[in-house]
Amino acid sequence: MNDTESRPELGQVVQILQGREAGQYAIVINIIDDRFVLLADGEKRKYDRPKRKNLNHIIPMRYISPEVQNSLLETGRVTNGKLRFAISKFVNEVVTDLKKGDQLDGERRCN
Repeated sequence: MNDTESRPELGQVVQILQGREAGQYAIVINIIDDRFVLLADGEKRKYDRPKRKNLNHIIPMRYISPEVQNSLLETGRVTNGKLRFAISKFVNEVVTDLKKGDQLDGERRCN
């Protein structure tokens, strides 16, 4: 894995690999250091109680929510509703397309 793939950005959707929430999606709401990020999904994991996760235990998806990223950069926080919206949008656009047989090579990046 190269540096750009292993360093998630604010507002980026990740898939959790390890732990109780394995297989679920969450959004990076803070980058603690080179090894840890804070994740929230706005539903089970609210913004006020994010999950600290090791970078080795998540897969960054090629999708960054502009709404979440802008909110975090402008105000330093984001609403749980916005997190839920971003994850459902990601699942509807990207995951549904993959199930239809598309490849992620089309790489929809929201910047």
